[in-house]
Amino acid sequence: MKEDYCLHAILLCLGIVHFSHAMTRDTIHHLRTSLRTHRERGKEGQVLHRSKRGWVWNQFFVIEEYTGPDPVLVGRLHSDVDSGDGKIKYILSGEGAGTIFVIDDKSGNIHATKTLDREERAQYTLMAQAVDRDTNQPLEPPSEFIVKVQDINDNPPEFLHETYHATVPEMSNVGTSVIQVTASDADDPTYGNSAKLVYSILEGQPYFSVESQTGIIRTALPNMDREAKEEYHVVIQAKDMGGHMGGLSGTTKVTITLTDVNDNPPKFPQSAYPMLVSEAAVPGEEVGRLKAKDPDIGENGLVSYRILDGDGAEMFEITTDYQTQEGVVKLKKLIDYETKKSYSMKVEAANGHIDPRFISRGPFKDTATVKISVEDADEPPIFLEPFYVMEVHENTTAGTVVGRVHAKDTDVANSPIRYLIDRHTDLDRFFSINPEDGVIKTTRALDREEAVWHNISIIANEAHNRLLESRVPVAIKVLDVNDNAPELGLIKEGIVCENLPNNEPFMTISAVDKDDSANGPRFIFTLPPEIARNPNFTIRDNRDNTASIEVRQKGFTRLKQDLYLFPVIIKDGGIPEMSSTNTLTIRVCNCINDASPPSCNAEPYVLNAGLSTGALIAILACIVILLVIVVLFVTLRRQKKEPLIVFEEEDVRENIITYDDEGGGEEDTEAFDIATLQNPDGINGFMPRKDIKPELQYTPRDFGIRPAPNSVDVDDFINTRIHEADNDPTAPPYDSIQIYGYEGRGSVAGSLSSLESATTDSDLDYDYLQNWGPRFKKLADLYGSKDTCDDDS
Repeated sequence: MKEDYCLHAILLCLGIVHFSHAMTRDTIHHLRTSLRTHRERGKEGQVLHRSKRGWVWNQFFVIEEYTGPDPVLVGRLHSDVDSGDGKIKYILSGEGAGTIFVIDDKSGNIHATKTLDREERAQYTLMAQAVDRDTNQPLEPPSEFIVKVQDINDNPPEFLHETYHATVPEMSNVGTSVIQVTASDADDPTYGNSAKLVYSILEGQPYFSVESQTGIIRTALPNMDREAKEEYHVVIQAKDMGGHMGGLSGTTKVTITLTDVNDNPPKFPQSAYPMLVSEAAVPGEEVGRLKAKDPDIGENGLVSYRILDGDGAEMFEITTDYQTQEGVVKLKKLIDYETKKSYSMKVEAANGHIDPRFISRGPFKDTATVKISVEDADEPPIFLEPFYVMEVHENTTAGTVVGRVHAKDTDVANSPIRYLIDRHTDLDRFFSINPEDGVIKTTRALDREEAVWHNISIIANEAHNRLLESRVPVAIKVLDVNDNAPELGLIKEGIVCENLPNNEPFMTISAVDKDDSANGPRFIFTLPPEIARNPNFTIRDNRDNTASIEVRQKGFTRLKQDLYLFPVIIKDGGIPEMSSTNTLTIRVCNCINDASPPSCNAEPYVLNAGLSTGALIAILACIVILLVIVVLFVTLRRQKKEPLIVFEEEDVRENIITYDDEGGGEEDTEAFDIATLQNPDGINGFMPRKDIKPELQYTPRDFGIRPAPNSVDVDDFINTRIHEADNDPTAPPYDSIQIYGYEGRGSVAGSLSSLESATTDSDLDYDYLQNWGPRFKKLADLYGSKDTCDDDS
């Protein structure tokens, strides 16, 4: 392989040398011809204005990437006016002149002094001119020419991407396009085959192929199955020089993934699935699961389930769990082990999305048999009826049988049943039940007029398992017995006018009965036998459960009698018949003429609803008296406060006197004797208070306090002051602040006060306080220098 590259390099160098020699010779020939033509035209004087075109240059060429020891000869400039005596100098200007390209000013030879790269710059534009060497006067106008960099194959092909990812459906036909990869070559595509690329596949056979000219990758094998292999890695090469030996190449990796198509039907792993369900299961409860396997993925692998037939199709249902792709069998209706112990049904699993291209592979569905066995469970008792309706007459004696409920245990064990009443539904305990046979009885007499219906709940449970129970509603209707006599209705009072004529009805009455309609109306209205011949009023039964009251005599007068009590007997039609005597109240009124309905003018006989003048005067007098009392009380309270204030001022021991005068500061020495407070050793005997001025002169007395010694302890000093304050009759009973500048001697803890700093070994110097003026004199005395304190002592 290395020998091939060496041979290729030698041939390439020989070609470059031959090409450069030919181009140089042609360039000199064309240069001479151009100069000659320019000179001849100049002599004729016809086209001097186009003298610049006297230089007609062909393009110069230089091979790129030349690494020889000598500069590369690009070409030679020669003018016809150059006689070879050295009087003409050639000048080169333009792009790269003097740096990349240099010219021999005598011979006109142009050399490239640096290695050129066509991919960096493909050509250079230069200006050439012949001038007089002595005068630098141009002998001919300048002319422009181009130096093109000749390309060599020094750049390998490069793909746009280092790696590619592509997909293609599985089971695709041979030749299906997958992806197109593209490579580029930086070499000159117009010169030789340096940029002519050819694609080939290095890895990925025999599954894929690539078109050599376009780079399109296609499938090469039929029926590639994703379920067998999903991903393929392909390496594509791009080689220049038309793919011939010596060309440069580049590679890229392509990852090809087969996408899924629905080419596999679902399959049950087994033909039958046994399941077990308890008879105590409720509808909607899961019984079991089964799954048909489908190797496809996504929507191609979706499976739906349904029940085709079987005796369990009415009792069970199947749904699809799309998370697990399983068929979930659920209970649809209640089942009973004693009725049916097993069920069987055929279940189908099918794909929802079918690809027409693969229908020939068979039906995309499968079936399996599901066998469900019912498991016996200890169930609660079952009542023979869903509800019971019973009747009992009211007023029956306690222990009357109302009815019976019956429940049974459907289990194989057939346990005995016990009954009880839910007392939340029979709070008054009107009924009882026999726990053995379920017979319901009354515990007291019932009244239909209080409650017509009684709704109770009966509980039945197994004798050996009280937790398993059933309930049934029982509605008990209380039948009516004629035990209530009729009574007058709402109208129990009437009005009769004084001038009402005989046999004229003036009111109508009705009756009510608490009993049922069978024992109530029709009502019969009569008079008691003792007043059957009542001279004032009579009654007439209207035979519609009402009666009219009529006047027997004419000319009632209120002055004689204004109120009548009229008894009425009312009977019902029940068995046994019930009756009651009711009394009507009839008032006699002076009716207004032509009034319909009649109304009574009761003003002469009714007390005045207003207040008399005397009553009003009495009420006003009471109000005035109350006001006078209140005024007197307020006046007395005000007068009473004045002597209290005077007394309080005189006896200050029972009052708090507030002072808002802050005093005159340190210059005020009238309130306290500061000097005395600062020197407790000089206190002997009683010192009168200066904070008040007593009205009576008080002579100090000896209170039995012994004089304080020269060395006074602060505790004794304070006790002395307290005793003086307590025994001073001129001292007011308010709190006063007394300032003591002495803390005593011999304290174990030491002094914490800054006032004692004057007599301690403090390093602070307070002599500057002497310069602050009279206002700080007291403070300067307290915090004076140590020497001063020693002198004072």
